[in-house]
Amino acid sequence: MNKILLAVLFAGFGAQLVKLIALWFKHKSLTIHDLFVTGGMPSSHSAFVVSLTTIIYLVEGASTAFAISLVFAMIVLRDAYGVRRTVGEEGLLLQKVIKKLKIKKSTHFAMGHTPLQVAAGSVIGFVVAWLVFLL
Repeated sequence: MNKILLAVLFAGFGAQLVKLIALWFKHKSLTIHDLFVTGGMPSSHSAFVVSLTTIIYLVEGASTAFAISLVFAMIVLRDAYGVRRTVGEEGLLLQKVIKKLKIKKSTHFAMGHTPLQVAAGSVIGFVVAWLVFLL
């Protein structure tokens, strides 16, 4: 099977599995919603893109695909801990304001990642890509 595809799938879904295990230990239960939860430790977005960039480099070297994946990874990583995190914090603040004003409105927002969560996902992605490459 294609090493690039294997690395990306193992890293992304492996990070999501780690997140589910952490949720299980924290709450002692899981729901179907937990399968699709965004935010949290580690960042599966980071694991996906770092594994993609790493395995492309290992398989193809400094190719055009590597350059494209590197730019893509930088955008996703920045978005995960920057934009999405800020939007999540603003969502929390809005939720407090709505509650304080007793407005009957349900809200939903997704928290982004902390830099540590992004770093942990990135490490998972890097390690998984190396392991798949070596096999």
